[in-house]
Amino acid sequence: MLRWAIICLIISLVAGALGFTGISGFAKRLSVIFFALFFIGFLILLGFAYLVTSAVADPAILPAMVAIST
Repeated sequence: MLRWAIICLIISLVAGALGFTGISGFAKRLSVIFFALFFIGFLILLGFAYLVTSAVADPAILPAMVAIST
């Protein structure tokens, strides 16, 4: 998603420099949407990583992990 956001941003800047304001505005909106989707996905993955890290590091879960591994 980040790659597509950067590509749309570059298209928007080039189109704006050449005077194509309609195309520039559309590419800018696409770039913002792609970046928002990327950022939301990043935050979700960061939240999952925090939950997994706290679950693995919790000492209360250690006896259950030992029982499962034997």
